[in-house]
Amino acid sequence: MRTSVLVVALLGCANAGGNAARSAADSQQVLEQPEVALECRTQPGSQAVAERKSPFDSAGITIGNHVAQVCYGRPAVRGRVIFAAAGTAPAPLVPFGKLWRTGANEPTIIHLPFAAGIAGLAVPAGSYALYTIPGPDRWTVIVNRSVTQWGHESRYTPEVEAQEVGRAQVPSERLDGQVELFTIRSEPTAGGADLILEWDRTRVRIPVTATS
Repeated sequence: MRTSVLVVALLGCANAGGNAARSAADSQQVLEQPEVALECRTQPGSQAVAERKSPFDSAGITIGNHVAQVCYGRPAVRGRVIFAAAGTAPAPLVPFGKLWRTGANEPTIIHLPFAAGIAGLAVPAGSYALYTIPGPDRWTVIVNRSVTQWGHESRYTPEVEAQEVGRAQVPSERLDGQVELFTIRSEPTAGGADLILEWDRTRVRIPVTATS
């Protein structure tokens, strides 16, 4: 079944020479796509997976007969302060109130072959980047149509920001134990599934529902 979705079909080059091409691609997001492939791919020209400090991994989300796929990099704590207020010593890797790619290397991508609700946002079928803005008690979840840019937060240009589907807030939880390697997983719920982010001593649940 053909579905008109908002999605970028090709991943752009990660090097600086590809900035102009990425900007052009990011400004044209409406494509006809017959299906959404549940496939995780690194960006062309990026570091080989075997050489990365942050493993490239995936997590499935199952809601009834629907299956979605999340592709992401998994940074490690390695003795660092991860989430804390800006200005804290030692400096946190991800300061509160600052945009985060929700992983490492490429932006975290969700391949969604069905229309869904993500943290209450209506999201058509397609592939999207998932960014977050961590906070001490609540996180902002950002769903963005643009998937061609490199994940570093400096690449979140006004042109990329203009492709946002929307933003929503979800509460965060404090964990008793430490999660060394950033982990994304899912758990079924009565109405769908929770997409769970866990790192260091923080857990965030993002509710996902199928709407088609």
